[in-house]
Amino acid sequence: MNETAILPSMRVDGQVALVTGAGRGIGRGCALALAEAGAEVIVMSRTEAEIISLAAEIEAKGGRARAIACDITDGDALAAAFDRIEKLDILINNAGTNVPMPFLEADVASLDLIVSLNIRAAFLVAQAAARIMDRQGGGVIIHMSSTFGKVGRPGSSVYSGTKHFIEGLTKSTAVELAPRNIRVVAVGPTAIVTPLLADRLSDPDYAVQLTSRIPMGRLGQVEDVVGTVVFLASPAAALITGTTIMVDGGWTAQ
Repeated sequence: MNETAILPSMRVDGQVALVTGAGRGIGRGCALALAEAGAEVIVMSRTEAEIISLAAEIEAKGGRARAIACDITDGDALAAAFDRIEKLDILINNAGTNVPMPFLEADVASLDLIVSLNIRAAFLVAQAAARIMDRQGGGVIIHMSSTFGKVGRPGSSVYSGTKHFIEGLTKSTAVELAPRNIRVVAVGPTAIVTPLLADRLSDPDYAVQLTSRIPMGRLGQVEDVVGTVVFLASPAAALITGTTIMVDGGWTAQ
């Protein structure tokens, strides 16, 4: 490196990254991007076929990856999965779900489904990762928040509530873990074209309605998110903790 250079590296060579919900969408994109930036990537999902295929794709491109199939809402399975992880520098706490429904019609089953993954599992994954990072002297936890972690929207009361939880978790744990050299940050995407949103986007009126809320005039793509994730994981973000970087085309600036 040039001794006069001032720009910090966005490489993460030699680091180990875990991506939950890695089988598709944003999680898959994050895994590919981190591998491209030099990390060894552990891809985790309950759908084993998807992550085995992803790990093979990363290795075919010259990267390093391994797949761990796990339903992270199962506490025992999650503990067993983390028993297989000896080193961890970067966590992308990405797994999540949404069941859009009017507040007055929300049912207990849907509430439990969303909360168990978006809150309980997200907390336990972050805690398990932080314990490894603490033992080895540091690391970075990157939560996946959302536009709806900042604003509300009809039909999204439960999902929005879980993402507001992620915002609070990010801030509180950033303060608590900073003395242990663990950074905690979040990324807040707008509506991203992924399998999670595909069914709803098949309704042209819904797509137009969403896009109308975004000043930049378009929905997000996975590629719009992964650069921010790699930046936050890298030495270039060494003093960034306790905050959320919004990737929302200006939605929350209004």
